[in-house]
Amino acid sequence: MGNETAAPKAPGLKSLAESAKASLSPPELKALARVRWVERCKSLWAPVTVLALGFLVYLAIVESSVCAYLPLQPVMKAFGLLCVLWWAALVVLRYAWPKWEALRLARHEAEELLSEVEALADKHRAALKEHAFAELVDRAASLARALPAAAAPQLKEATHKLSDSYEKHLAKLKQSGWLETGSGLVKALAIALLVRTIFLEPFKIPSGSMLPTLEIGDQVFVNKFIYGVRLPFTNYVPFTIVRPPKRGDVIVFNNPVSPDKDYIKRVVGVGGDTLAFSGRELRLNGALVTTTLEAPQHTYWDQRYQLSQPRMWMTDDWFLSDSALLKEQLNGVTHWILNDPRRPRDRDGEVKVPEGSVFVMGDNRDNSEDSRFGLGGGSDDFEFVPHGHIKGKATVIWLALGRGGLLSGVFGGTGFRTDRLFQPMELCGAEGAPPTPK
Repeated sequence: MGNETAAPKAPGLKSLAESAKASLSPPELKALARVRWVERCKSLWAPVTVLALGFLVYLAIVESSVCAYLPLQPVMKAFGLLCVLWWAALVVLRYAWPKWEALRLARHEAEELLSEVEALADKHRAALKEHAFAELVDRAASLARALPAAAAPQLKEATHKLSDSYEKHLAKLKQSGWLETGSGLVKALAIALLVRTIFLEPFKIPSGSMLPTLEIGDQVFVNKFIYGVRLPFTNYVPFTIVRPPKRGDVIVFNNPVSPDKDYIKRVVGVGGDTLAFSGRELRLNGALVTTTLEAPQHTYWDQRYQLSQPRMWMTDDWFLSDSALLKEQLNGVTHWILNDPRRPRDRDGEVKVPEGSVFVMGDNRDNSEDSRFGLGGGSDDFEFVPHGHIKGKATVIWLALGRGGLLSGVFGGTGFRTDRLFQPMELCGAEGAPPTPK
């Protein structure tokens, strides 16, 4: 034993996991795979992950064919409810059924140990003596056999034996705890930053400038991939990935006249377009933009204070307002707008949109600091949004914390609005007027 040398590292060597599985019978492998799936479903992250995947599928379908949201929206609401109930059931079971929770924790501890042993043994295979590796394989296989067991004590005993072998053969090879923890934290932050920078970012609607399409308290996901990814800490997009912004898109952007603020508006004109304003009328490249009056007096909820102010959670600062509701068709995109002749806020004139920029307007035409009014910068000039300032395209509503809904009596009239979940930024075309607040 004293003359035994370290095992050479050869390309054909099996990993510890492969070696342990090789000693299991087909029924044992099947039972192990089944219990691992069951335990994955017991994680509080499982319903969250499943809901996120379902949402991404829904998002892809609706983005390619907006009319698909009509049959799919109620399906997604039911699917979301099931995921919430699944998550709630897991929480209840953890506190109400001690035996179930003890077994879950024992299996979780065993899986964590198995993963760590497998990773370290494979990483330091050349430094492990044959008898040490064989002992680790044998005890890992014993723990794998014990995982499907319904009794926590049996599983804990197998875990304890593998833990002893770990301490004897692998503990000295492990990196220091702070270094490993720091490495894991950096990786997690990098992944989160990558997703937020390149793919999707949530955005909360703080004002009524996009009513009735987006109400105060709605939260949307922004597709940051479609137009091209901005270089970090710059307003430069090196190339377009899917397509450039087009008329009818609802975009989130860094306000070029107030760079510390993010705005959300609808694209009305793109580079090269000529827009002409005359009272309530809008002409795009000489053609009148079609609007249809749906309701001369549409009632909606507005708010005196923005959601970012903490006092709103304790004070009911909502109030009813009304405006004329119209359906507008812009470049094939149908959407609601508010445009009330009783409270005109018009801008007459003609403007040509420069290349590489877009002209934006809020759907609430009488209450929006948009390109017509200098993007809220105090200027009387038309202002444009350069492509480099665009953060992405707003997709669908994933959360709505507005007037009414669940728990509104507790939080100053603000509650969870299930009726607005999974609503896209445009209409299929045949939808009726939004419901009047009760």
